[in-house]
Amino acid sequence: MDVKQIAKDTTRVLMSYLTYQAVRTVIAQLNETDPPRAFWLQNFSTRERVQDGELFVRELFQERQDLAFRILTVREHLANEVCEFLPEMVRTGIQQANMQQRRQQLERMTQFDPSTVDTAADSPPEASNESDNS
Repeated sequence: MDVKQIAKDTTRVLMSYLTYQAVRTVIAQLNETDPPRAFWLQNFSTRERVQDGELFVRELFQERQDLAFRILTVREHLANEVCEFLPEMVRTGIQQANMQQRRQQLERMTQFDPSTVDTAADSPPEASNESDNS
Protein backbone atom coordinates (compact mmCIF):
# COMPACT_ATOMS: atom_id res chain seq x y z
CA MET A 1 0.00 0.00 0.00
CA ASP A 2 1.49 3.31 -1.13
CA VAL A 3 0.07 5.85 1.32
CA LYS A 4 1.69 8.82 -0.44
CA GLN A 5 0.07 7.87 -3.76
CA ILE A 6 -3.29 7.41 -2.05
CA ALA A 7 -2.90 10.88 -0.50
CA LYS A 8 -2.05 12.38 -3.91
CA ASP A 9 -5.03 10.69 -5.55
CA THR A 10 -7.31 11.85 -2.73
CA THR A 11 -6.02 15.39 -3.09
CA ARG A 12 -6.70 15.34 -6.83
CA VAL A 13 -10.26 14.14 -6.25
CA LEU A 14 -10.83 16.74 -3.54
CA MET A 15 -9.49 19.52 -5.76
CA SER A 16 -11.85 18.49 -8.53
CA TYR A 17 -14.75 18.40 -6.10
CA LEU A 18 -13.89 21.87 -4.80
CA THR A 19 -13.72 23.08 -8.41
CA TYR A 20 -17.21 21.67 -8.95
CA GLN A 21 -18.47 23.43 -5.81
CA ALA A 22 -16.80 26.68 -6.91
CA VAL A 23 -18.53 26.44 -10.30
CA ARG A 24 -21.89 25.91 -8.57
CA THR A 25 -21.22 28.89 -6.29
CA VAL A 26 -20.22 31.18 -9.16
CA ILE A 27 -23.27 30.11 -11.20
CA ALA A 28 -25.52 30.90 -8.22
CA GLN A 29 -23.87 34.29 -7.78
CA LEU A 30 -24.15 35.06 -11.48
CA ASN A 31 -27.81 34.04 -11.55
CA GLU A 32 -28.47 37.00 -9.28
CA THR A 33 -26.14 39.53 -10.89
CA ASP A 34 -25.62 38.48 -14.54
CA PRO A 35 -28.03 35.76 -15.73
CA PRO A 36 -26.62 35.55 -19.30
CA ARG A 37 -23.11 34.78 -17.96
CA ALA A 38 -24.62 32.27 -15.51
CA PHE A 39 -26.39 30.57 -18.42
CA TRP A 40 -23.16 30.50 -20.43
CA LEU A 41 -21.18 29.01 -17.53
CA GLN A 42 -23.91 26.44 -16.87
CA ASN A 43 -23.77 25.34 -20.51
CA PHE A 44 -19.97 25.27 -20.47
CA SER A 45 -19.94 23.16 -17.32
CA THR A 46 -22.25 20.60 -18.93
CA ARG A 47 -20.18 20.53 -22.10
CA GLU A 48 -16.78 20.34 -20.37
CA ARG A 49 -16.40 17.75 -17.64
CA VAL A 50 -15.92 19.17 -14.16
CA GLN A 51 -14.80 15.73 -12.90
CA ASP A 52 -11.23 16.73 -13.80
CA GLY A 53 -11.06 20.13 -12.16
CA GLU A 54 -7.69 21.15 -13.58
CA LEU A 55 -8.63 20.27 -17.14
CA PHE A 56 -11.94 22.10 -16.69
CA VAL A 57 -10.18 25.28 -15.54
CA ARG A 58 -7.66 25.08 -18.41
CA GLU A 59 -10.50 24.82 -20.91
CA LEU A 60 -12.36 27.66 -19.21
CA PHE A 61 -9.28 29.90 -19.41
CA GLN A 62 -9.35 29.45 -23.19
CA GLU A 63 -12.99 30.54 -23.36
CA ARG A 64 -13.62 33.02 -20.52
CA GLN A 65 -10.57 34.06 -18.53
CA ASP A 66 -12.60 36.25 -16.14
CA LEU A 67 -14.77 33.31 -15.07
CA ALA A 68 -11.76 31.01 -14.73
CA PHE A 69 -10.05 33.45 -12.36
CA ARG A 70 -13.26 33.84 -10.39
CA ILE A 71 -13.61 30.06 -10.02
CA LEU A 72 -9.98 29.78 -8.88
CA THR A 73 -10.61 32.43 -6.23
CA VAL A 74 -13.78 30.76 -4.97
CA ARG A 75 -12.12 27.32 -5.02
CA GLU A 76 -9.22 28.60 -2.92
CA HIS A 77 -11.62 30.23 -0.47
CA LEU A 78 -13.60 26.97 -0.17
CA ALA A 79 -10.38 25.00 0.38
CA ASN A 80 -9.29 27.35 3.15
CA GLU A 81 -12.68 27.09 4.86
CA VAL A 82 -13.18 23.33 4.44
CA CYS A 83 -9.68 22.01 5.07
CA GLU A 84 -9.66 23.22 8.65
CA PHE A 85 -12.44 20.77 9.56
CA LEU A 86 -11.79 18.05 7.03
CA PRO A 87 -9.30 15.71 8.75
CA GLU A 88 -11.43 15.17 11.85
CA MET A 89 -14.68 15.02 9.87
CA VAL A 90 -13.25 12.39 7.51
CA ARG A 91 -11.96 10.25 10.39
CA THR A 92 -15.23 10.51 12.28
CA GLY A 93 -17.30 9.93 9.16
CA ILE A 94 -15.34 6.81 8.21
CA GLN A 95 -15.55 5.43 11.75
CA GLN A 96 -19.32 6.01 11.93
CA ALA A 97 -19.93 4.60 8.44
CA ASN A 98 -17.80 1.52 9.21
CA MET A 99 -19.68 0.95 12.47
CA GLN A 100 -23.02 1.24 10.68
CA GLN A 101 -21.91 -1.19 7.94
CA ARG A 102 -20.67 -3.68 10.54
CA ARG A 103 -23.89 -3.39 12.54
CA GLN A 104 -26.03 -3.98 9.46
CA GLN A 105 -23.92 -6.97 8.43
CA LEU A 106 -24.13 -8.46 11.93
CA GLU A 107 -27.91 -8.05 11.87
CA ARG A 108 -28.08 -9.80 8.49
CA MET A 109 -25.84 -12.61 9.72
CA THR A 110 -27.83 -13.20 12.91
CA GLN A 111 -31.28 -12.80 11.44
CA PHE A 112 -33.44 -15.90 11.98
CA ASP A 113 -35.04 -17.23 8.81
CA PRO A 114 -37.59 -19.96 9.65
CA SER A 115 -37.68 -21.20 6.06
CA THR A 116 -34.11 -22.46 6.36
CA VAL A 117 -34.78 -24.66 9.41
CA ASP A 118 -34.83 -28.44 8.74
CA THR A 119 -38.22 -29.47 10.14
CA ALA A 120 -37.44 -33.22 10.07
CA ALA A 121 -34.56 -32.77 12.47
CA ASP A 122 -36.78 -30.80 14.87
CA SER A 123 -39.66 -33.33 15.03
CA PRO A 124 -39.83 -35.77 17.99
CA PRO A 125 -38.94 -39.42 17.39
CA GLU A 126 -41.83 -41.53 16.19
CA ALA A 127 -43.77 -43.90 18.42
CA SER A 128 -42.32 -46.91 16.58
CA ASN A 129 -39.64 -47.24 19.27
CA GLU A 130 -42.31 -47.96 21.89
CA SER A 131 -43.84 -50.76 19.83
CA ASP A 132 -40.41 -52.35 19.34
CA ASN A 133 -40.02 -52.73 23.13
CA SER A 134 -43.17 -54.80 23.58
